[in-house]
Amino acid sequence: MSLGTILLVILILILIGVFPTWPHSMAWGYYPSGGVGTIIIIVVVLMLIGRL
Repeated sequence: MSLGTILLVILILILIGVFPTWPHSMAWGYYPSGGVGTIIIIVVVLMLIGRL
């Protein structure tokens, strides 16, 4: 597995953890999941262009 794949899996797990349907993160709103989603998009783009 490459570093990019491992990073992507970890970020997806973090995204699931901060999604606002879980009781511990309901008060946070969509801000944390939006930020992690943006980071996932950046990692995917970097993987597609071969930089990661």
